[in-house]
Amino acid sequence: MKLVILDRDGVINADSDTFIKCAAEWVPLPGSLEAIADLTNAGMTVAVATNQSGLARGLFDVDTLNRIHAVMISKIAAIGGQIDAIAFCPHGPWQGCDCRKPAPGLLLALAGRFSVPLKDVPLVGDSVRDIEAAANVGAAPILVRSGKGRKAAQLLPPALAGITILDDLRAAVQYILR
Repeated sequence: MKLVILDRDGVINADSDTFIKCAAEWVPLPGSLEAIADLTNAGMTVAVATNQSGLARGLFDVDTLNRIHAVMISKIAAIGGQIDAIAFCPHGPWQGCDCRKPAPGLLLALAGRFSVPLKDVPLVGDSVRDIEAAANVGAAPILVRSGKGRKAAQLLPPALAGITILDDLRAAVQYILR
């Protein structure tokens, strides 16, 4: 099995500083759904690892998050793609959990679910914490400039300066599948 892990907001869908609080606010980025379909059609297992502190902030509940994810899964499936798992952190940054990226909890949970080591598994994200999470578990980080990625590229610590940086999920998938 070949696993690819994607962040959600800023990678698959448009990000919002005020959070994605309902299914109507979930808007896919251009080319992202097709990119996921390309991964699926290439035989890749696609998982999403996403921090969702809006839950801890009381901005939406788990049922609403599930509806948002159902819309995402449906739109991806409509063009031949598949999300095989979604792992989310419901905590706020002040709660000190082990699942909020850059902590490794979400990624380790996905590795356990699929019984695969994370070494060299591509993780596509748009934030420094996504890239740090990937590095923390030996995965292969790919930073995309979509979402908050342009700013993140300027904030990368020196230890992560040599990572792959691409425009968006479509470019990242082309890189992964090359």
